[in-house]
Amino acid sequence: MTVRVAINGFGRIGRLVLRSIIEHGRTDIEVVAINDLGPVETNAHLFRYDSVHGRFPGTVTSGEDWIDVGTGKIKVTAERDPANLPHAELKVDIALECTGIFTSKDKASAHLKAGAKRVLVSAPADGADKTIVFKVNHETLTADDIVVSNGSCTTNALAPVAKVLNDLFGIERGYMTTIHSYTGDQPTLDTMHKDLYRARAAALSMIPTSTGAAKALGLVLPELKGKLDGSSIRVPTPNVSVVDLKVVAGREVTVEEINAALQAAADGPMKGVLFTTTDPLVSSDLNHIAASSTAALPQTQVVDGKLARVLSWYDNEWGFATRMSDTALVMAKFL
Repeated sequence: MTVRVAINGFGRIGRLVLRSIIEHGRTDIEVVAINDLGPVETNAHLFRYDSVHGRFPGTVTSGEDWIDVGTGKIKVTAERDPANLPHAELKVDIALECTGIFTSKDKASAHLKAGAKRVLVSAPADGADKTIVFKVNHETLTADDIVVSNGSCTTNALAPVAKVLNDLFGIERGYMTTIHSYTGDQPTLDTMHKDLYRARAAALSMIPTSTGAAKALGLVLPELKGKLDGSSIRVPTPNVSVVDLKVVAGREVTVEEINAALQAAADGPMKGVLFTTTDPLVSSDLNHIAASSTAALPQTQVVDGKLARVLSWYDNEWGFATRMSDTALVMAKFL
């Protein structure tokens, strides 16, 4: 079965969802429509040329209401209200909500009114039937989960590591810091913003700010609800971020035990989502890596037997965009 999907919002994540499907040679998922308010020719250009991930390795053509990236013409619309999209006409199975605007079950349900059978939101979504991190809790999906959140890039990076550690020794409590590349919601120069930290120029400072990733983890792993918190520091790099997780273990543990457990998960149940590395990597080495999380094993530390620290890299764009397809295909099993 080939799953028919529509992408609403052709920004950083929307474009990379389509590119990931093509670059990974996926024939089990077909993008039949794109909705974006920008001109078609501009969207085609931004898909063809990407400052972070390089030029698209294929041909890109476009017309008045279509774009073709080598898989046939994809219908392009410019509707502000998702309820008016031609999902029924195009027989859309799953709408991929990538605008960053319709981030609640109520708002995202407009796609259902338009005829889509399911909705997957590329952000934390208030009231979503379920929040999924692929290969951590995707097996909990049921036919009753109609509007699903794919979480955030940071939750997808944190959850695999947190699950491995909790399964190994039981996490009593912990704190994570994500050192996160700047994103499109930050200005190039100082400007007005309700968050005064984020009012500052993205490429000129390290900027402390908030993240809901640790608290959202409780939606993915209920056994960790209330046990973790976290914060973010935005840094002047365009892509790739890192989670620095510190937890208090329920028993004494060693660096060797932790690394062995991470490696076993990467080779087994979390293969393709959790990677490990023993190389002395820096952030640019992880660009365009599709893993949700890449644990830097030489950085693992244990203090006094119970305070454990794990550092894990993630391409906050490419990895997350790839997980959108993975989760959509799990949802499609219940169509």
